[in-house]
Amino acid sequence: MSDAGRFDRAIAVASAGAGRYDAEAQAGWSAPPGPNGGYLAGIVIQAMAAEVADPGRPIRSITLHYLRAPQPGPLTIEVATERAGRNVTSLSARVHQGEQLCIVALGAFGGDVEAADAFAAAMPEVPAAAAVAPWPVSPRAPEIAQRFEFRGVIGEPPFSGAQDALTGGWMRLHEARALDAPLLALLADAWLPAVFTRLHGFALMPTIDLTIHFRDPAAIAAVAAGDAVLGVFSSTHAAGGYVEEDGQLWAPGGALLAQSRQLALVRPLP
Repeated sequence: MSDAGRFDRAIAVASAGAGRYDAEAQAGWSAPPGPNGGYLAGIVIQAMAAEVADPGRPIRSITLHYLRAPQPGPLTIEVATERAGRNVTSLSARVHQGEQLCIVALGAFGGDVEAADAFAAAMPEVPAAAAVAPWPVSPRAPEIAQRFEFRGVIGEPPFSGAQDALTGGWMRLHEARALDAPLLALLADAWLPAVFTRLHGFALMPTIDLTIHFRDPAAIAAVAAGDAVLGVFSSTHAAGGYVEEDGQLWAPGGALLAQSRQLALVRPLP
């Protein structure tokens, strides 16, 4: 099957009435122990956006708590508008698979407002994507890894025993799809975890919660379909089997597109 439209099919939702949406978690977007958390966030964003039904109020923030990993198959998303204010619409969502509650999420959608101040940090200085060779993908890697092109430009290689948990580089889907919030959510959780630079081998890292802030809807829309996005990911503290990871996603022209933070378990392979 051609890559064209693959991601849109994978995150598609269908209204079932009264704030309920049906979706299908597809196996091709999974890594152990189940569908990728950023991919699932994209499905939830689609359901929330359908409930808001106002293109003048793009998503600004989403926080998801992953209670259990769904398996590939049907999902039901229940979306409730908690408040629709003058500037921001706040929603909640609950994702079920059969009788099991898998995800609880909160989202905020809002248009631009009059600002008291505006400023921006600078993108890290790194080689352009075209100047860096893509990482080879092992045929043993999960199918989701085959969907991306990664070009590392920040931090030490994975599993090198580095001192710092810092990593990043240019990434894009092989499918030349326009950038939007669901795709940014996927990219926010697509790179290898920053803590992998400190390790000497794989670990299991199920996500407990993931927050993504979408910082510049106009800059997101201006990124050309198929262009790579720069992701920078770091962790500063791991204790008791838990680690945080902060992420930044940058447009090729230097605009900050999104910021993310997640809490995950770090567990040795059995």
